[in-house]
Amino acid sequence: MSQASLSLIVEVKARRQEARDIVTFELADPHGRPLPAFGAGAHIDVRVKDGLVRQYSLCNHPEERDRYQIGVLRDPGSRGGSEAMHDEIQEGDLLQISAPKNHFPLEPAERILLLAGGIGITPLLCMAERLAHTDTDFSLDYCTRSPERTAFRERIDASTFGDRVRFHFDDGEASQKLDLEALLGNPDPEARVYVCGPTGFIEAVMATAKAHGWPADRLHSEYFAGAVTTSDDDDSFEVKLASSGASYTVPADKTVHQVLAENGVEIMVSCEQGVCGTCLTGVLEGEPDHRDLYLEDHEHAANDQFTPCCSRAKSKTLVLDL
Repeated sequence: MSQASLSLIVEVKARRQEARDIVTFELADPHGRPLPAFGAGAHIDVRVKDGLVRQYSLCNHPEERDRYQIGVLRDPGSRGGSEAMHDEIQEGDLLQISAPKNHFPLEPAERILLLAGGIGITPLLCMAERLAHTDTDFSLDYCTRSPERTAFRERIDASTFGDRVRFHFDDGEASQKLDLEALLGNPDPEARVYVCGPTGFIEAVMATAKAHGWPADRLHSEYFAGAVTTSDDDDSFEVKLASSGASYTVPADKTVHQVLAENGVEIMVSCEQGVCGTCLTGVLEGEPDHRDLYLEDHEHAANDQFTPCCSRAKSKTLVLDL
């Protein structure tokens, strides 16, 4: 991640325990100046500590300019970002962040179906705030492991859209669990579906919707879990820079991004898991081995761009538009 892209300094104005293992942080300009505007579904990059930048969705109302609010799940399986945010970041601390980015924008529709799994509620809560404000017909199905792990319940119950939210708990009675067949079984040509959460949750929603004939352009998803980046079957390959002709070997245990960085070639990265698209790079020759969760199927098929943070090569060489 280029430090130049982390162009804002914000102060942690408040920190709150929202649910078990979930903390929210309220970030504001230290001098009270308005923050850059953002739309529903946007996220920011946060420099958690030296060498560690992570993405967090904004979950407050998108018309607010005095603060950003993010929610962070403590995930023992993460690569250090969530643990550092929970254990090290306190009220009064200054953080370096990027301006808001949006790879998950809210598109106009007559009706919106929001489906959240766990911490995937964060961008969808922002969307719910926006949809309620514009009087759009929508519903929000929010799935969590248990009530104690359900963030923002008080906020949702106190909101103007609380009656449009259905909670589903893994440890609850069968009757209250999410019924995807009932929800998505009859495609509505005027509706859009937005889903965010763990990979398995998203895949279940998308598979059910596609099986019942929902058009792909009406289905929108954002992953929080990254793609698999290495495999025991990985081979080494070459990457060549079109601008200089320089060629580098990418061994089985390193990513393209890592090899290029070691050789002084900077590519802006953020999630390092193929989720965000920040590092998207053009491919002029060769066939990528796509391992991201960002590009659509038709974009994978075109083979003219890839994510060097996690994707590899099927061909012996990739010529990059660098």
